[in-house]
Amino acid sequence: MELSVEISKYPLADDYIPAIKDFIERLRAVEGLSVVGNTMSTQIFGDYDLVMASLTAEFRRSYEKFGKAIFVCKFIGTNLDPALKPHG
Repeated sequence: MELSVEISKYPLADDYIPAIKDFIERLRAVEGLSVVGNTMSTQIFGDYDLVMASLTAEFRRSYEKFGKAIFVCKFIGTNLDPALKPHG
């Protein structure tokens, strides 16, 4: 099963950019995930189990390394990766 996730991270710290960048870069390093970012959110696409395991690991790492943060997520049980859509 494929999964698409839209996620926004809101670190509860004055210096919030390093925490956001670290989270995104670590997800981009996971082989098998497609990660697309913009100024409002990050979209993650891939196999359900891989996406969920990666998010679980990175949520924990983020809390341990950077402290308090809020994650807002939307999940849909299909792969909506724009790179997979035919151009026409």
